[in-house]
Amino acid sequence: MKLIHPINSYGSIENKSIMSLINEFNKIVVIRGATTCQGNSKDHVKDSVQELINELILRNELIPNNILSITFTVTNDINCCFPASIARTCNGLDTVAFLDCQQMYVPNDISFCIRLMALTFLKKGLKPNHPYLRGASKLRPDRC
Repeated sequence: MKLIHPINSYGSIENKSIMSLINEFNKIVVIRGATTCQGNSKDHVKDSVQELINELILRNELIPNNILSITFTVTNDINCCFPASIARTCNGLDTVAFLDCQQMYVPNDISFCIRLMALTFLKKGLKPNHPYLRGASKLRPDRC
């Protein structure tokens, strides 16, 4: 099958077979996840972010090019580095749109917590599997 760019200069879809192919095999979903790290150091954050990204991809059978964006939040006890700068170097995610934010402070929240929200294409028939790892598993025990 010869694929051509499906959008013309006016923004209209020209090749409906490509759109039907996309609709047949993929759906856009939001996948949440979280983990904790051992402390406020770049090495600790790096280990946790890499593990979280790997689990996100493996559990959901994701193709890195199908991940549209990932937003990270961190608790206020993490300020040594940006999780997005680490994730950008994992698994070919250098073209994904990333954003880092600080999670709002809530007393008695989990310490050193890194949360993510990924917007991605997922194969139809698969349900999102939300990775909650390490100490963050108590945030959503129904998803662990």
